[in-house]
Amino acid sequence: MNRREFITLLGGATAWPLAAHAQQGEKMRRIGVLLSTHEGDPARRAQLTAFVQGLTELGWADGRNVHLEVRWTAGSVDAARKYAAELVALAPDVIISDTSFDVAAVQLATRTVPIVFGGVIDPVGGGLVNSLARPGGNTTGFTAFEYAIGAKWLELLKEIAPNVTRAVVLRDPTIAAGIGQFAAIQATAPFGIELSAVGLHDSAAIESAVAAFAREANGGLVMTAAPFGGNHPDVITSLAARYKLPAVYPFRYFVNAGGLMSYGSDLPSQFRSAAQYVDRILRGEKPADLPVQAPTKYELVINLKTAKALGLDVPPTLLARADEVIE
Repeated sequence: MNRREFITLLGGATAWPLAAHAQQGEKMRRIGVLLSTHEGDPARRAQLTAFVQGLTELGWADGRNVHLEVRWTAGSVDAARKYAAELVALAPDVIISDTSFDVAAVQLATRTVPIVFGGVIDPVGGGLVNSLARPGGNTTGFTAFEYAIGAKWLELLKEIAPNVTRAVVLRDPTIAAGIGQFAAIQATAPFGIELSAVGLHDSAAIESAVAAFAREANGGLVMTAAPFGGNHPDVITSLAARYKLPAVYPFRYFVNAGGLMSYGSDLPSQFRSAAQYVDRILRGEKPADLPVQAPTKYELVINLKTAKALGLDVPPTLLARADEVIE
């Protein structure tokens, strides 16, 4: 990303203090950024903007003392490895990333350059850190949520669509987070919802499986966090709409794409917090000494337009708890 693109990302004049460009003599630090979606993805750009704003508040100004190198992998493991190696070759002071796939790719490229992640699920189970309290190695950051959130997803689905007795869970069985999320959802049997699972790989295969599931009545859908969903939220929300399935999602960008309801962490706020860890590392602290932190803010977002299309009357008690209602 060149400097003009970087400033445009942040809205021009509101980005970096103009006076900073005139100051001389400070050491230029380099930050690598590896993001898991495509460059035009508004959700990831919001996270990147929050990260840069956090850096600005901590005294890091473009052209004076910091330079960002940003790469986008569009959910490709091969691209993640390519760009991770490319970023490491630039000798950055720290690299920030956003998914277990991308963090693993950076770790494959370096075990010395500090890595800070935001929004990763189960970094211990994924082998990215030794423990949350003592991550060890060169990696630390902020988790997206704990697996127990799966119970909340089912609870919300039942609350907004009481007639649901069956739910299809879309998850990626090839990663630890996909296995863990589904296991947590299965553990919520008291909700009386029969569960089935569909792997997140190919769009056509997903549609075929969801179509087969929807042939029977009283169905709902639970979307778990996975690279496929991050890169194709419209594919999943369109399927839910086409087959009239009430659905709950892990992040608000699904609701922005027409989904019914989401409950999950505020990812931009995590990236703002990640800027604090990057600042501490640039000032001499080590990732191994910075504990991995869980989210401090969760948000419930409801799309009333989608609810109306599904023929659902959203309970007033649920609306009252929502952080945002899209009409």
